[in-house]
Amino acid sequence: MFEDAAVALEILFQPMRLLALFSGMVAGMVFGMLPGLGGVAAVSILLPFIYLMDSFSGLALLLGAISVVYTADTITSVLIGAPGSPASAPTAIEGHALAKQGEAARALGVGFLASMVGGILGAIILLVAIPVAGPIVLSLGTPELFMFAVVGLYFAASMVSQNRIKGLAAACFGLLLGVVGPAPAAADFRFTFGQAYLLDGFSLTIVALGLFGIAEVIAMLASGGGISADRVALTHWGAGFSDFWRRRWLVLRSAIIGVFGGFVPAVGASASTWIAYAHSMRSAKDKSRFGHGEIRGIAAAEGANNATIISDLVPTLLFSVPGGPAAAIFLGALYSFGYYPGPRMVNENPDLMFLIVWSVALTSVVGAMVCFAITPLIARLTQIRFALIAAPLLLVMIVGAYQATNTIGDISMLITLGAIGWMMKHAGWPRAPVLVGYVLATPMEQYFWLTTQLHGWSWLSRPGVLIIAAIIVVPLIVGLYRRWRDGRGDILPVIEEEGLSLQAVSVAHVERKWVELVLAALIVLAFVYAFYEMLGFAAVSRLMPTMAIVPGLAFSVFVLIGRIRRMFDPEKTAAGEAFNEPVFLFALIGYGVLVWAIGFNIATVILLAWMLFYCAGMKAVTGIAYGALIFAGIHGLMVLMKIQPPLGVLLAIV
Repeated sequence: MFEDAAVALEILFQPMRLLALFSGMVAGMVFGMLPGLGGVAAVSILLPFIYLMDSFSGLALLLGAISVVYTADTITSVLIGAPGSPASAPTAIEGHALAKQGEAARALGVGFLASMVGGILGAIILLVAIPVAGPIVLSLGTPELFMFAVVGLYFAASMVSQNRIKGLAAACFGLLLGVVGPAPAAADFRFTFGQAYLLDGFSLTIVALGLFGIAEVIAMLASGGGISADRVALTHWGAGFSDFWRRRWLVLRSAIIGVFGGFVPAVGASASTWIAYAHSMRSAKDKSRFGHGEIRGIAAAEGANNATIISDLVPTLLFSVPGGPAAAIFLGALYSFGYYPGPRMVNENPDLMFLIVWSVALTSVVGAMVCFAITPLIARLTQIRFALIAAPLLLVMIVGAYQATNTIGDISMLITLGAIGWMMKHAGWPRAPVLVGYVLATPMEQYFWLTTQLHGWSWLSRPGVLIIAAIIVVPLIVGLYRRWRDGRGDILPVIEEEGLSLQAVSVAHVERKWVELVLAALIVLAFVYAFYEMLGFAAVSRLMPTMAIVPGLAFSVFVLIGRIRRMFDPEKTAAGEAFNEPVFLFALIGYGVLVWAIGFNIATVILLAWMLFYCAGMKAVTGIAYGALIFAGIHGLMVLMKIQPPLGVLLAIV
């Protein structure tokens, strides 16, 4: 064993292979920092280059990118509030709140260090787990896998919301988004409205960027200032060391949670990160800081998601079942080089196994060190007028969305979901459960269909299912008991308890009652229409939509009734507050219309002129130079990704 490890280390430290590893690491960091691109885009773009290398160098290139994506997307999550992936949503919630308080460097420091520990622990577990994890993974049936997904969704719904009713309604709405498109067990295309664009469902990139990124860009443009109102003290990055050391055991526990999440194919980082985040909350004596900038939430989330993406390779290498999209691309690379994953791979290719472990461990450490070194510079960016950052950031989001199908529908759906995300932001609806529900919809449907086909309803009495369900049921029973013990016999407040739940940092402190009323009505109508449409599906195609629509309709009606009852209550508004965000929302919608009509290039020139001259107040010469640089950079990114910008229907006719 030690001899094989030494041989693999010697192979990796050959100059060309080390160069390939760190080149992949740099690519992973860059794409991790760009909202909407992330690990899948990074390894996809690097994939053609691996065939110019030997097998070890090519695989090292991909592993370098995979290992640091969750480390680098901490930057976007903290500074912009737009998570680079669903698993980074807790970091965006807590880290962005700290950035607004002038403590971006502190949040980034803890995130980088926790990511490093998670990556190293994931590499260690990868080394020892592959020979022994086979029996453990095989012992989990589809009922247990389904319950794991339910637990992840429940934690996302109940932890980050003003109340649990809204959180659960949002999670059901996310499940509804996730079932759009083809049904896995029947020849049904669900909720496509006759549009060919929706036949494959929504893109994860578009859902994530629409709900989070677009809404935050609108808010920052409307505020007119920088990300942080106060100057970021550079000494705060050093505080990350002490914060990390105080929470070292929490990071380790969260990394272990992430490791087990990676063992479960198709569930992975989204569920395990929220479980780790929930653990950090439940183990805290003071829960009041959660949702307002709690460093424990960042430590738990980053420790878990980095460990998960590494342990995703365990089912990939054992059973050829990729734990996630990036692992699926890595699996294809293994096949192309003549390696066939399976339990015998440990004995047949020990040098490759140790090469994977060394690559992951090394890039996890070096990537965190590089990110930590540039933290003071990154923290300074929070003082830059946001309109200067918003222009390239918004266009990167649009390119990231457009890469899904290379059709105008990508941009239209991005803006549509961005409008929904903006409404949720101001109506007090949490957005993270929508994203997690969307991600988990497909594996939950597959597991649930197989479970009912194989076990009927007897699966509810399986010991593993009962143990996993206890993670949800026991805290609820304890909450009910405490209310009864304290003489508060009303059960309903436990469901919408605001003392234990969180107010997402992106939710405005002053509730926009009309926005909440309109949003609640729209969500109710969406569930009603979906229920009507669902009646025409085959029985097996109705399983998952029913699980989303029936409770989602009940929860959203509850919210709508509550909003109507409070509609005419006197509500205080902050002195001098100007609610001008709708102007920027309508401007973005107008940009989408222009792209459809006259094409991406002309519409983008108009958008840049408006953002740089009107919003940022730049002078003519500097504005033109900066705009040209942004325009050239966006087109360079499109060329790199082999994307042709949309031409526009009017120009296409000409």
